[in-house]
Amino acid sequence: MIREKMVSTGKIFRISKDTNLGFIARKLKDFREEEPYESLDYKGNLIRETYELKTENGTLYGTYSKDTVITIYHRDGEIEVPKTKETRLVFTEKKREIFLAILAEKPKANRIANELSEAIFLTPGEIVEAKIREETLKELHESNPRATKVIYFDNVDLPDVGKLALYGSSLADTSLYQEYLDHGNIWYAVFEVKEKGIVVGVTRNSVVVLFSKLEEDEFIEFILEDILPLVSLEE
Repeated sequence: MIREKMVSTGKIFRISKDTNLGFIARKLKDFREEEPYESLDYKGNLIRETYELKTENGTLYGTYSKDTVITIYHRDGEIEVPKTKETRLVFTEKKREIFLAILAEKPKANRIANELSEAIFLTPGEIVEAKIREETLKELHESNPRATKVIYFDNVDLPDVGKLALYGSSLADTSLYQEYLDHGNIWYAVFEVKEKGIVVGVTRNSVVVLFSKLEEDEFIEFILEDILPLVSLEE
């Protein structure tokens, strides 16, 4: 099912263990776990599984599904009801490394990455964060400064300053930009991609935030074609 949102988030991970897409597909095809759950309002099994797996042009697509129980207010009180959350997954190979894109916000993506590591490799920690070098974000900005909307800096060495930010007209001030570079590292940058008509933010740990309207499949295509090439292939 294709969904449309005004703000979409994804995160790219790297498979640290030597493996291949065929092995991952076989493991996920058979992955299904059921956990009994019982309360005053609900009794049943909570299911965690992957499905809709398909391989196209050397890329493995799938959906990760997980049941949870949430509490909602209904008339005279609170009741527990089951809820199924679906998350799109994309595994792809680049220069003999396998990367995973999870279409979810950072905390949820991290949690799913650990759960998938256990499902595929029987241990957590085999799916790790993919990194984008600061130099890459720096080059991206300096190659087309007018396309940059926001830059955040971390690791700031100024007393009592946790982060610095440049946005709007301040981005045109090259002296201020250089001053901030002297005191911190580029952590997050928001760019306009004019040829696609979108605005997107990228962090050094490969979180991608889309501030424009795109169908989910288009967002996946953008991550694979435009963001994945920015990821460092060095550990």
